[in-house]
Amino acid sequence: MIKAGIIGGAGYTAGELIRILLNHNYVDLSFVFSTSNAGNLLSDVHQDLLGSTDIRFADTVDFDVDVVFLCLGHGNSTAFLDKNVFSEETIIIDLSNDFRLKPDAEFQGREFIYGLPELNKDEIKQAGSIANPGCFATAIQLALLPLADSKNITSDIHINAVTGATGAGTSLSATTHYTWRDNNFSYYKPFTHQHMGEINQSVKSLQSGFDKEIFFLPNRGNFSRGIFATAYTKFEGELEAIKKIYTDFYAEAPFTFVSDTDIHMKQVVNTNKCLIHLHKHENQLLITSCIDNLLKGASGQAVENMNLIFGLPQTEGLNLKGSYF
Repeated sequence: MIKAGIIGGAGYTAGELIRILLNHNYVDLSFVFSTSNAGNLLSDVHQDLLGSTDIRFADTVDFDVDVVFLCLGHGNSTAFLDKNVFSEETIIIDLSNDFRLKPDAEFQGREFIYGLPELNKDEIKQAGSIANPGCFATAIQLALLPLADSKNITSDIHINAVTGATGAGTSLSATTHYTWRDNNFSYYKPFTHQHMGEINQSVKSLQSGFDKEIFFLPNRGNFSRGIFATAYTKFEGELEAIKKIYTDFYAEAPFTFVSDTDIHMKQVVNTNKCLIHLHKHENQLLITSCIDNLLKGASGQAVENMNLIFGLPQTEGLNLKGSYF
């Protein structure tokens, strides 16, 4: 059994991770560390776990684990690891943005591999530390990578994507209160979202000499979970040709599927899937990508990375059934 621990157990991504690991055939969840909830039952915070586990939040860290997941706020993983040093035998999977960019990937003698399995599967299998991708970054990269790999990005890319309220985390702010969010829609961080760095980094790794602009407008939706992203750019080729490029690129990706018909968000919520649809209008290629921000965009992908590192099937523990209604 893989002995696992979680640091920062009270948030949405930690809740999803706990649910997955409790039902994983090869994992023993050793501890869930939380400074704000120490001593409380996990089910006091993640209330759907009532009757599923009697584990309590820990106030100390068990360093004798095979893998530890860091579910901490951005910037906090670095601070935590400065004070808490795990042995080289412990795999670290970080869900913050602290180590995603190559200039930040070296830390305390560890090299954090960017954990997008559709891009870096072979490197992930040999990794000792993983920088889990961001949720918007996952949806957008999966929309663009086959285009970059085939050297077909010849013009600027325009992206519009909307995420649910869970993307903002559990901390309250003016834009997360129900009375503000309900029956509302807005954009934020136009063209400057923090996930742009990792998106550009991955695209450039596949299409050397990439010198076009990627314009990204993130939006807040009045729903709980999911990301719906649309990207468009000039493309002079035939639609069937680019469809084949996408299906070939994802032929060995167990969670990413290219759909012949229009897609929508209910198809992916509560699953670890990414669905992609391609549409051509004159010389514009429209790429639509949908994921669940908490699963494929965070905790589900983190477990994919763990499975690959420990030689398990990539899908182990992740056969999650969505609900259409």
